[in-house]
Amino acid sequence: MKMIIAIIQPHRLEAVKQSLTEVEVFRLTVSDVQGYGRQKGHTEYFRGQPMQVNLIRKVRLDIAVNDNFVQPTINGIIKGARSGEGGKGQVGDGKIFVLPLENVIRISDGTLGGEAI
Repeated sequence: MKMIIAIIQPHRLEAVKQSLTEVEVFRLTVSDVQGYGRQKGHTEYFRGQPMQVNLIRKVRLDIAVNDNFVQPTINGIIKGARSGEGGKGQVGDGKIFVLPLENVIRISDGTLGGEAI
């Protein structure tokens, strides 16, 4: 089992959800987050004065999958999250992290492991 964490642009969320549905991944948790990386923020104007905004709004997806769904999930996220002309991608599209998942327990009935996902 793996925990896949993806940080994507907010406006790409619906496209990512659609791509994940196509590869039969239906369970995910979505959180609004802020951060910065290579984009290094941007300038906004407040009452005519420029302000440097370092934290950029992003969306975090947490997806627990069994091993046979890892690569289809990654491919689905990439397909939906890439922006730019022709879906080639550009700086700021996000990142995907794949972590080992030691155990999962379904609270309602106590089911363990891959069956609980």
